[in-house]
Amino acid sequence: MSRPAAAPSRLVPYATTLAVRDSCLCLHVQRAARGLARTFDAALAPLDLTNGQFSLLMSLNRPEPPGMGPVAALLAMDRTTLTAALKPLQRRGLVEVTVDPQDRRGRLLVLTQDGLALLAQAAPVWERAHASLAAEIGPAEMEMLRSLLNRLPGGSAAGGRNP
Repeated sequence: MSRPAAAPSRLVPYATTLAVRDSCLCLHVQRAARGLARTFDAALAPLDLTNGQFSLLMSLNRPEPPGMGPVAALLAMDRTTLTAALKPLQRRGLVEVTVDPQDRRGRLLVLTQDGLALLAQAAPVWERAHASLAAEIGPAEMEMLRSLLNRLPGGSAAGGRNP
């Protein structure tokens, strides 16, 4: 017969919990990301867009339709997650996934006219929300934060800034 597991607080000291709460960069970035997501989700809600959908649509706004790989890299997600994120946008007629004429195995992601029109409505909403955040934090601090985030795994310094 096995003994019951010890209470978790006996296995990991509470002081460790407090140290993680106060110093864990991953936790602090996750909390900030959730707060930012809620802010931008609220701003974009009247357009029936989430911040993730806005970012995905904006990532497709290029002179030539991108393939799945560059978009997935820019958004720091795998292709399976990107495919799932595209589905509601496809159902709304905002994005089309077409065969790459240069490589029939590849797919290109194309903003439709409706997608372009919605993005044109959403961009000023994003600009206002972003300007409000910049006014609260300060432009120099915003730039410093972006610079530091870009140095983290998944940031542009780590290859996440593909066109």
